[in-house]
Amino acid sequence: MAIKVKELKDDIILDVKVNKAYYMMLKSTLFYLFQQQSDEALREESLKRIMTGKYEDMNDLERSFYTVTIMLAEIEKVAKEKDAYNEKEVLEPGDEGYVAPTLG
Repeated sequence: MAIKVKELKDDIILDVKVNKAYYMMLKSTLFYLFQQQSDEALREESLKRIMTGKYEDMNDLERSFYTVTIMLAEIEKVAKEKDAYNEKEVLEPGDEGYVAPTLG
């Protein structure tokens, strides 16, 4: 028996609102995906394939990384267009007063 499913129309483009918390969750997800390939050489090979290859030729991890990257790039493009960035200084390890980041 056939079932009905919904999918977006082929020619549709949606405007999706994203808050900072969701943006940070996406960045965290991208970092998590990046860490899934622990071998440096394979990680570099994957990054090259993601930047220059075809989506259908990527493995599941590469497609996931690519998909999240595209969403983050679009969010950052819109944020830049809307002047939605605050600039701040961030101390680096070794700087006086540096405190390692924590979740939460």
